[in-house]
Amino acid sequence: MTTLKEFFNRHEDDVAKGISHKNNLIKRNIIAYMAVNGECTLAELSKELHISIPTITKLVGDLVAEDIVTDNGKVETPGGRRPNIFGLANSAIYFVGVDISRDRIHYVITDLKNNIIKTETEQDFELADNNKSLERICLGIERFIAGSGIDASKILGMGVCIAGRVNPVTGCSYKYFTSTEQPLREIIEKRVGIRVLLENDTRAWCYAEYFSGNIRDEKNMIYLHLGRGVAIGVIMDGKLYYGKSGFAGEFGHTPFFENEIICACGKKGCLETEVSGIALEKKIGSIIERGVNTVLRDKHSEGETIHIDDIIEAAKNDDTLCIELIEEAGEKIGKSVAFLINIFNPELVIVGGNLSRAGDYVMLPMKAATNKYSLNLVYKDTKFRLSQMDQNAGALGAAMLIRNNIIGL
Repeated sequence: MTTLKEFFNRHEDDVAKGISHKNNLIKRNIIAYMAVNGECTLAELSKELHISIPTITKLVGDLVAEDIVTDNGKVETPGGRRPNIFGLANSAIYFVGVDISRDRIHYVITDLKNNIIKTETEQDFELADNNKSLERICLGIERFIAGSGIDASKILGMGVCIAGRVNPVTGCSYKYFTSTEQPLREIIEKRVGIRVLLENDTRAWCYAEYFSGNIRDEKNMIYLHLGRGVAIGVIMDGKLYYGKSGFAGEFGHTPFFENEIICACGKKGCLETEVSGIALEKKIGSIIERGVNTVLRDKHSEGETIHIDDIIEAAKNDDTLCIELIEEAGEKIGKSVAFLINIFNPELVIVGGNLSRAGDYVMLPMKAATNKYSLNLVYKDTKFRLSQMDQNAGALGAAMLIRNNIIGL
């Protein structure tokens, strides 16, 4: 083995046999075990992986020599020989996470234990289905990695999440950058020279929330993302649910309303047309033009764009119109969530995205409506909680997904 990238190279088409190939697979299992369980002894590894002590000793020694595993010295025991304890060397391997949202890009670099090493946010960005936007994304990734101070040869993979329909298996986005038949994953891989996993943004947020957001024993969870759009991520029995083609979670395009508002998907009456950040931004502009008073009137009159964050901030400063808009959205969301929990019967519903920052203004009417429209026994089974993750959650989730994909978790 010459490089870490060769060691963790894809094995889907690998027909190699023999001792070397078998040992590499065992090494990957050792790394995966340590990634999940932390530090361990050689005896523990031998027992859990069903590999002989001499073989485990040799292969762990190889990993120590390759700076992937560290020997952390003797562990205290009640008696007898004190065994050495081994753990992953964080500085040996890194992963990049990129969250491409409609108006900004979040970047993170994580180590082998999912610790965030570096973060950055690019604010001046507009996602569009054209080559200019794609070029901006690729340049941003290259610039971030080059300025990170991390040896690029130690970066084994990059998770990229983006809004809209995404198939992680084919690496295709079906909303953005569709003018070519080449999958978006391959375009970015070829440009930056790093193995890429393409993922839907809400699923990446969901994944980070589930594995890094102080989840306890829950195995079935719905993550409701209330951003400029509306979508869900679903955890079933501790695993992300994808559906057949990776399109599960497009909850915002459920036809809940009898309105004539055309959604971004081209259909009318979708949930997003009434409760998304974009919908609230359009509503407040229309209401201001009818003469209703709000602290955001001057901003609208001067031709500035009113963002969902502006509406939330105004509500927190007791602006009546903004409070009413958010509460109305919360009630409509609650009715739709009742539909979700009646079907999935989750243990936990976590609410994230821009609108979640409105706190009780959105949560109280949402929970009241969910209670009203759901089955009582199902509602009692379900806990509700605001997201505890910061704006890096999507990028972190993407980095965690490519890490787990590469080391075989």
